[in-house]
Amino acid sequence: MVTTGHWIDSSWKLQKRVLSFVHIPPPRRGVEISDAIFKCLKEWGIENKIFTISVDNASNNDVAIRLLKDTFSMSKNLVCAGKLFHVRCCAHILNLMVQDGLSQIVDITDNIRESIEFVNRSDGRLLLFADIFKKVFPRFRDREPHYDCCPSEEDWVKVVKVCNILETFWATTQIISGSDYPTSNLFLQEIKRVKLVLDNGVNDEDDFIRAMVRKMKTKFDKHWGECNLLMAVAAILDPRQKMKAVEFYFPQLFPSNEAQENISKVTTVLFEFYDEYVAANDHDH
Repeated sequence: MVTTGHWIDSSWKLQKRVLSFVHIPPPRRGVEISDAIFKCLKEWGIENKIFTISVDNASNNDVAIRLLKDTFSMSKNLVCAGKLFHVRCCAHILNLMVQDGLSQIVDITDNIRESIEFVNRSDGRLLLFADIFKKVFPRFRDREPHYDCCPSEEDWVKVVKVCNILETFWATTQIISGSDYPTSNLFLQEIKRVKLVLDNGVNDEDDFIRAMVRKMKTKFDKHWGECNLLMAVAAILDPRQKMKAVEFYFPQLFPSNEAQENISKVTTVLFEFYDEYVAANDHDH
């Protein structure tokens, strides 16, 4: 398990360092993960300075974070009583959604990958492939008797449609995976982009695309059906967006009654966050 620390230094520069790289033997339950993280924080002397922890989406990670939250709560070191403590890795959620989408065309992608591997297995095939590059796979099949995984014309049409959808996921993953610049303030607008692609795909004329997108949308609703408080606060703290960020994006991400409820929830946490900050930095008391 690798643990990385992210912080802003005294010169207001975003910093990132690997804090530990340790082997956790099986069964790697939440309690072992929690112990390994806490040991690392103790060794660095930062156990009282942790704001939030971001992990992949796995049940053992959920348990680990719950245990850590309980530990930190005892010393009352968590901001907003731990409401902002656990953050699910956004890039991992996007990856899970993409895997769900690709599972719908696993036969096609297997054929395409096998076709590439087949051509690459010998220099003779590569030369032949280069010779007939236009309409290459069907013609290659005609000349190569052992090639039996040729994608059909319909397969290619499906792949192009899937690639158009996944392009948005790729772009969003690139943006929110950056570690040399702040990314949490970009979360709302990027997730809105993803939701728009999924909403459009649900009404696609192609049954195949509709089925694929429905599966991806289920994963989207599972992980982002609830308001992500930390990301919402980060968007508000971006001086270009402020409260307009949640007022604009929430009605597009949530049903109308939930949107207003979530805006109120975020506002409450923001004020709570501010009050704690003032109390911690009030040198007159």
